[in-house]
Amino acid sequence: MSKFDSFILLAEMRTGSNLLEANINMLDGVSCHGEAFNPSFVGFPKTDALFGMDRDAREKDPHALLAKIKESDALAGFRFFHDHDPRILNTCINDPRCAKIILTRNPLDSFVSWKIAQATGQWKLTNATHAKAISITFDPAAFEAHLEAIQGFQVRIHRALQTSGQAAFYINYDDLRDVDVLNGLAAFLGTDARLSGVNKKLKKQNPAPLEQKVKNFAEMKEALARLDRFDLARTPHFEPNRGPAIPTYIAAPKSGLIYMPLRSGPDRAVRQWLADLDAAPTDALIEKFTQKSLRAWQEEHPTHRSFAVLRHPLARAHAAFCDRILLDGPRGLPEIRANLIRVHKLALPDQAPELADLTSYLDQDHKRAFMGFLKFLRSNLAGQTSIRVDPSWASQLTLLQGMAQFAVPDMVLREDRLAEGLGSLAQQMDIPNPPEPGNTTHRWQTRLTAIYDQEIEKAARDAYARDYTAFGFGNWA
Repeated sequence: MSKFDSFILLAEMRTGSNLLEANINMLDGVSCHGEAFNPSFVGFPKTDALFGMDRDAREKDPHALLAKIKESDALAGFRFFHDHDPRILNTCINDPRCAKIILTRNPLDSFVSWKIAQATGQWKLTNATHAKAISITFDPAAFEAHLEAIQGFQVRIHRALQTSGQAAFYINYDDLRDVDVLNGLAAFLGTDARLSGVNKKLKKQNPAPLEQKVKNFAEMKEALARLDRFDLARTPHFEPNRGPAIPTYIAAPKSGLIYMPLRSGPDRAVRQWLADLDAAPTDALIEKFTQKSLRAWQEEHPTHRSFAVLRHPLARAHAAFCDRILLDGPRGLPEIRANLIRVHKLALPDQAPELADLTSYLDQDHKRAFMGFLKFLRSNLAGQTSIRVDPSWASQLTLLQGMAQFAVPDMVLREDRLAEGLGSLAQQMDIPNPPEPGNTTHRWQTRLTAIYDQEIEKAARDAYARDYTAFGFGNWA
């Protein structure tokens, strides 16, 4: 028994999908039914229905058409592009008995071919004497949009197959006239049928070199040279993903405002502002949410607003260092502190000092210890240490991405413009005369001011390159 009872051919326009379909249909017991879920038509252009289902019927129940396709032959399938019905994609990707065939082509070639087909109206060629040859003007912006769409689709498919433990048959445009490769596809599908030759009815439409098909060829080369094909400018990311951290959210007692903290931020000032907003004590704030209680709160406050506050990465790293590593208190992390001293050789006091006992703790000692912590952060966030990435110093971008698994904050404010941001938030909620937020400065910021220099700034930028880039942070001072 074959492990597949259907297939989906994942491709894009002008990748050779018509030719691949024609070759597949030459296999006994195997049939491909065109672009069955193209929003503009059913199966093929200028056809009104497929298996008795027109576009309206398919729109109402696409899975009914999918069932008819599966029943049409021993092994049946269809072509699917990134802009086809997503309901069907999810079903097929999650079905291990649906074979996945992934057809690719050099995206520049497919883009130029697509533009020529748009200009000539010729999407298939069966007689070379009818070929329409023109040259097009290359549009860099349109190509980048095309590239982003198809690459995003490919990444989505690749991840879905990885996470579900499935394998696909990959075939390139250049392999479509290789009978051995096509018979390899037949073997993958589990059919005994084989091809003795390839389909010769369909002809290649634009065999000329790109230089003859693109009017502004020199401009195209210059534009492509600016594209970072290998993503050389990316910031490597090895930081573990995080969840939404719902238990840390804080809601105002009455007003429909909820704060989604980014740890080591100006939490104390924001908590006080939320309480003052409703003229209530801070112990009246609503905290320790679960998903269930948070959804209930959202239903009780249908016009609610959520917000987070960004702090400069350097100031945030310093706050995390002081609160979690240096000082002795309920928020300290003694085991991590001991590891940092023993393994990472941080020059910390032998005993975690109380704030009042730091008169003998010199600025130069503080700078040395903080620099060591910043170097540790660079390794820690890159997954190079045995110590977990604590939320106190996890990158703000990763924390926000985790929150987005439940809900994206309505507003992401910045600490240096907090009064303005909170005022705008209150205005959205029709709250008159909101209070001014208190001082957000961390209690040890004077130490940071005293030791700050470009060496510290560079160390922070090395550790938090993604935050600096994603949020446009400049130097701290």
